[in-house]
Amino acid sequence: MKKFAVCGVSKRAMSMFIKPMLESFAANSKLTALLDMDSKRFAVCKAEFPAIENVPEYRETEFDKMVDETKPDVIIVASRDDTHVEYILKALERDIDVITEKPMTTTAADSKRVMDAEAKSKGKVTVTFNYRYSPYHMRIKELILAGKVGRVTSVDLNWYIDTYHGSSYFQRWNRKREFSGGLSIHKSSHHFDLVNWWLDQKPVEAFAFGALNYYGPEGEHNPLKEDGRHCKTCHVKQECEYYMRWNSRSDNVIVQDDHIDSDEARKDAYTSYRPDQCVFDSAINIEDTYTATVRYDKGALLSYSINFSLPYEGYRLAINGTEGRIETTEFHAPSRVPFPVPEQTIEYYPLFGSKETIHVLKREGGHGGGDPVIQEDIFLGEDPKRPYSILSGSKDGSYAVTLGEAVWKSAKQNMPVRIEELLNQQKVST
Repeated sequence: MKKFAVCGVSKRAMSMFIKPMLESFAANSKLTALLDMDSKRFAVCKAEFPAIENVPEYRETEFDKMVDETKPDVIIVASRDDTHVEYILKALERDIDVITEKPMTTTAADSKRVMDAEAKSKGKVTVTFNYRYSPYHMRIKELILAGKVGRVTSVDLNWYIDTYHGSSYFQRWNRKREFSGGLSIHKSSHHFDLVNWWLDQKPVEAFAFGALNYYGPEGEHNPLKEDGRHCKTCHVKQECEYYMRWNSRSDNVIVQDDHIDSDEARKDAYTSYRPDQCVFDSAINIEDTYTATVRYDKGALLSYSINFSLPYEGYRLAINGTEGRIETTEFHAPSRVPFPVPEQTIEYYPLFGSKETIHVLKREGGHGGGDPVIQEDIFLGEDPKRPYSILSGSKDGSYAVTLGEAVWKSAKQNMPVRIEELLNQQKVST
């Protein structure tokens, strides 16, 4: 029986960790403590899971007290991104294992602090990069390991976030770089880790461009330059295309999303947190568009782009190598796509042969069926029958975050950024 304490009682903490702990892994897992800055989150969580009514609650400043009183074997970190590092370091100081949501930290400097602390600790850090666990992404890894593309030479990855999901980042705390690290870290670190893992290569250098094209006060669809508005009470919301695309005039939400709670009760549930802030506020200090080129240590090149305001959501991927090419296209959330969505397949093109279409067995669950499998690895240990490693550690988390920071800094400074120099806080140079 392992005892778990959760730092950050977020929606993600409840769905990804607490729910499976109570329902699927109760035989060997026990929730012993909850820690959060907002006491209302405890009430929301316990209302959803009455079985944890008597689990002790701790304020954000009471980490040591929590550990002394409840003696957890593992700390689960699912709080706001910028707070991850504090809980991770405190756990490692006490020789306690850590499971943290991505991104592991919001800066390369903090990632280095985590790796250094882990090296001195008996505790181990696990980062929950669940995109690795999508059945399509696992199959792509297997094809690369089988030598289907030979030595990988280049990767093209274009990620599309629709106006529903994309605008949500600019309504929430993610809109501030000091909280999220910017979307090249909060969101793109997911994608960078996926490529790093597929290639089994380390990123060496990145050059990028980035911009705020859609959101903020200069956004072309802003109906009124006036800060401090909230969707729930906004007097011009019916003139806002981002709002009206997904809501009716009577404020009924037309669609739902696995990342976002859109109901009004949830918006009112927490203290000092409104996830319906105006996407055109001048307080926004992050980008909504990136393109980047990345060089890897074994010669592969990545061409990456992401856009947070598009008509549909998904990605297009191509992996090229000395023996062939892999392609796939995903359309996420078909209910939000304004056209018929084809079934996702993986196309394999041998360099000197005929095309093969690979159909992948789908799984139920969040993140394309990835969540249930990573939950098994977290609570039961990695599957011993799997012929390759998939669960991420602090090194994986660090390279994903550092590459995300390199993309932002390159866009800001208009120069290439070397990953190791940034990770080790040396002077960035060309």
